[in-house]
Amino acid sequence: MFDRDIWQEIFNTLKKNKLRTFLTGFSVGWAIFILVMLLASVNGMQNGFTGQFNDDATNSIFVRPGTTAKAHAGFEAGRRIQFKNDDIDYIKQSFPDDIEYISARYYTNTSAKYQSETGSYRVQAVHPDHQVIEKTIVTNGRYINEADLINKAKVAVIGRKVAEDLFKNEDPLGKFVEFNNLPFKVIGVFIDEGDDNAERVIYAPVSTYQRIYGNTNYISQILLTYNPTYDLTQALEFSGKLEDLMKRRHKIAPDDQSGLFVWNYAEAFDDISSFSAVLRAIGIGVGFLILIAGIVGIGNIMVFTIKERTKEIGVRKALGARPRQIVNLVLLESIFITTLSGFIGLMFAWIILAAIGPNIETPAFSNPNVSASTVITATIVLIVAGVMAGLIPAIKAANVKPIVALSDK
Repeated sequence: MFDRDIWQEIFNTLKKNKLRTFLTGFSVGWAIFILVMLLASVNGMQNGFTGQFNDDATNSIFVRPGTTAKAHAGFEAGRRIQFKNDDIDYIKQSFPDDIEYISARYYTNTSAKYQSETGSYRVQAVHPDHQVIEKTIVTNGRYINEADLINKAKVAVIGRKVAEDLFKNEDPLGKFVEFNNLPFKVIGVFIDEGDDNAERVIYAPVSTYQRIYGNTNYISQILLTYNPTYDLTQALEFSGKLEDLMKRRHKIAPDDQSGLFVWNYAEAFDDISSFSAVLRAIGIGVGFLILIAGIVGIGNIMVFTIKERTKEIGVRKALGARPRQIVNLVLLESIFITTLSGFIGLMFAWIILAAIGPNIETPAFSNPNVSASTVITATIVLIVAGVMAGLIPAIKAANVKPIVALSDK
């Protein structure tokens, strides 16, 4: 393999057939380039999908009421389900070992005013646990606490965009803002890793807004996190139990899919993983088909090369060259072309991904990249491809009979 004369001969052969060598190598290099870019694209889509959920705890479950589609337990279809405060306590008592954090959400909108600045924003009235579930990062001040909830305090934690709109460069902490003409004290400012719209939200104690709107005990949604040690099967099993429990409590038919909605992040991640696996399989399949086309091309060219060098091979064998030497000569040429051109295609794809990948950030596509294991696998595939491309032509060359080769015209 490290015979200097063999490599000199290989380089001389490649130099004499520059166009053929380029076209041969280009087919393999292009195949590897496409394969790496396809796999990177799949990773980019997976990163984008996962990134959309990064601003919430990954072991979260969202329970939302709906409108029944079926009659059940003496109630007609079309009944609007309404959650109340005691639903929170009921879930806690029913799953004492499963629940990690739990919070209600009470949705409303407000017209906010501070001095001459005004704006319209979405309000989410919540419990203190909501901070952990939503992964809310308080950068200034504090979040809502139990004392605020018990005292039904008129306090608010505002998003960064809200603070910029209303307070400009002024520190909002301790200032009073009018929400629908009612004064609320700003106790904190938060950021959210989701998007700018998430930072145009105002958080307040759920008890405060329930009192403002007629001392109601209604809530719009229930959020919770379950035991983070649960695997996918346990997580889905728990969300199924939770759905059954809430349907029994609110007299919803077990097979009614419209009366209650339970959304589990575990299920979403499972769907994303399955979808990504399918895309990755398709990408690998397409890449390998292109690579096989390149291998076939190299094989054909090597067969043609051997045809051209039939007399030369005959002379070698007549002078005592062993079949193994002939096989090595053809195989090394094939492996060298395949590996070099494939490595160039691999590096070209890697350079492009390193240059533009980190700058691509969209909700559905983010930072396409390939792992080191992919690069190593691709390198191994290149070597194997070179062997496959040259194996049949090499065997054919080794079987050439000197007398036939010498008489070839």
